[in-house]
Amino acid sequence: MRILGIETSCDETAAAVVEDGEVVLSNVISSQIALHRVHGGVVPELAARGQITAILPVVEAALAEAACEINDIDAIAVTNRPGLVGSLLVGVNAAKAFAWSTGKPFISVNHLEGHVHANWLHRANEPAPDLPFPVVCLLVSGGHTELLLMTSHHDYALLGQTIDDAAGEAFDKGSRLLGLGYPGGPAIQRASEGGDPAAFAFPRSQLGDSFDFSFSGLKTSLLRQVDHYRLPDDRPKQTGAIFPEHRPPIYRDDLPLADLAASYEAAIVEVLASKAMRTVEATGARSLLLAGGVAANRKLRERISDIAPEDITVHWPPFEYCTDNAAMIAGRAWHLARRGEFGDLTTDAFPKGAIAHANNT
Repeated sequence: MRILGIETSCDETAAAVVEDGEVVLSNVISSQIALHRVHGGVVPELAARGQITAILPVVEAALAEAACEINDIDAIAVTNRPGLVGSLLVGVNAAKAFAWSTGKPFISVNHLEGHVHANWLHRANEPAPDLPFPVVCLLVSGGHTELLLMTSHHDYALLGQTIDDAAGEAFDKGSRLLGLGYPGGPAIQRASEGGDPAAFAFPRSQLGDSFDFSFSGLKTSLLRQVDHYRLPDDRPKQTGAIFPEHRPPIYRDDLPLADLAASYEAAIVEVLASKAMRTVEATGARSLLLAGGVAANRKLRERISDIAPEDITVHWPPFEYCTDNAAMIAGRAWHLARRGEFGDLTTDAFPKGAIAHANNT
């Protein structure tokens, strides 16, 4: 079964063709990073405007890469929650149009479930991942940090989540404080090279025995550290700009940037890794999966690999499936299609939405 997936939940415009939920035939992503970097983060209106013009060329490119036409597709899948509403509507309306004009089944997918199922994706010439259930998944993206227990592709239990800021948000805001730009995760990872992760004693909020997360105190601690090095900003104020450019703070030349970045990154990584392993031990899970944009962080992968027991399968998606992409949406949609969980053309877009199949009782 070939599914065309469409993903426009934030600033990316993506389309992909996936066969039988795992085999990626194409995965095309149009990025707006250069545009949003100027403003220090995603500007929702600009993101949606760009997606309107990008969506059709991206879908055409995905079909061409998969060497198929729209009539060769068995179903159309799209992210409809959570995300930026304006952006989501671009993808949802495009997917509806394709489904209506071709008579193909329509499937709406939760963005978070897509990230989880990115772990099963592979190209035709690559082996399929062997990920025995039960599975603990550490889902860490820009706006979400969650620990999930999965006993099947459809049965989830939410064991822990952030009570304030997500790990991805902590990276983005930390990067802004350090003047490193957007997106924050890769910027801090690059700046941390050669730095001492023990140079600054940033807090590691464990919240007792809870599996929940908190990163707001970490950001405050970084702010207090860099304030010692901040210089007065006498640059003229911007006036008249609808979307003003982001101006990084000005610091003294002796700002220990590499040490600050390394210590800040280490504090986030340690909390994520330690809580993930405690969850595995508490649940008896056989596999530990990483998902979401922060799953691409090299230090997080290394730390989890170092502390994971040998009898636990540790897995994360290739980089192209960690960040927002449409292959993960098509992959998740296949499992929904097998259960007959199709949507209809009245489906709407929603800014919020927990994992739809989670049993949190």
